[in-house]
Amino acid sequence: MDIGIIGASGYGGTELLRLLSAHPEASVKIAAAGANAGEQLATFTPALAGAYADVVLAPTNPELFDGLDVCFLALPHGASQALVPDLLDRVGKVIDLAADFRFDDEAVYATWYGEEHSQPQLLKEFVYALPEVDRSGLLGANALAIPGCYPTAGTLALHPFVAGGVISSDHVIVDAVSGLSGAGRSPSDRLHFAHAHDDVTAYGLVDHRHTPELERNLGGATVLFTPHLAPISRGMLATCYARPVDTSFSTADALALLHEAYDDEPFVHVTSGVPSTKATLGSNSVHVTARVDPRTGWLIAISALDNLGKGAAGAAIQAMNASCGFDETLGLPIAGLYP
Repeated sequence: MDIGIIGASGYGGTELLRLLSAHPEASVKIAAAGANAGEQLATFTPALAGAYADVVLAPTNPELFDGLDVCFLALPHGASQALVPDLLDRVGKVIDLAADFRFDDEAVYATWYGEEHSQPQLLKEFVYALPEVDRSGLLGANALAIPGCYPTAGTLALHPFVAGGVISSDHVIVDAVSGLSGAGRSPSDRLHFAHAHDDVTAYGLVDHRHTPELERNLGGATVLFTPHLAPISRGMLATCYARPVDTSFSTADALALLHEAYDDEPFVHVTSGVPSTKATLGSNSVHVTARVDPRTGWLIAISALDNLGKGAAGAAIQAMNASCGFDETLGLPIAGLYP
C-alpha cells in the first residue's frame, strides 16, 4: 500500500514513520510537514536516517497525495478539518490522529475545543477506531478517527467494568500521567528542560477536552478527569476509580473480568502486578490490572501504555490494519523496550 503522512515532522508523525518502516504491506511515498517542507527528513529527525535516507519533507498540499491508498493526518487539533474534504476525494483512506472527527455531535466539539467545527457534514463519515471496544465498523472503513491517548488509557482500564454493569456510572475518577511528548514537538515554556525537569504538574483541571471522549466511551458515565505532566519522554499511566454496585465484588472478580475481556486481545495484557510506563515503552501494548479495596469499597483499575504508540501512531496503524482486513498486529511491536 502506498502511504502518505501529513504532519510528518511532529512526534506522532515521526512515530508513524518509524513503525511503518517495518510494516510489510506499507510504503511511505510522501511525508509532508508544512513549515519544515524542503528539509531532509534524516537531518530533521536523525533517528529515521536508516529507513528514510533520501526523503525530503514535502509541503502540505492535498494534490500531492492523489491516488495513495492511505493518508495519515498527525496534526494539531483543528488542523485536519481544512484538509479532509479534499483528501477524501483523492486517497483510499483518511486516518486522523487528532480530535477533529471523534464526535458525531458538532456541539460537543465546539463546547470542549472552543471553536465551531468547519466540516460538521463529515462527522458521521468517520468511524471511531478503538478495536478492543468495538470492531464492528472498522473493516472496509475509509475514514477513521483515532482515539486520544488519555481516553484510550482510561477506557481500556474501565470499559470491561462498564460493559459488565458492575460499577456505578457516577463518580468515576481518572487520574493519568503523561510523558512530555504528549504535548508535541513545538517548543514551549512548560516543556523547557529547566521548567519540566524534576517537576510533576496537573493541568486542564475540571475541563480537559478529553473528558467527553472518556464519558462517551464509558457509557455516559460522569467522569472527573485530571491529567498530569511528568518529566519522562513518553509513556502514560492511568489510575482509575469507581464504585462497584455489589459490595461483594472482589479483586479476584475484577481480574477475572479483565481476563474475560482481553485475553484474546493481542495488545492488551492483564497482569496481577502493577503496570508501568517502562513496560510498554516503544510498543503498541497496554498493561492493565485492577484491585478492589475492601476497606473503602472502591475499585482501582490501572493501565499503562506508550502515548506515542497505542496512544497515537500505533493505534492508527492498528486501525489501518483492521480496516484493510490485515491481522491487527501487522508491523506493530508487542514487546516493550527494556531497560
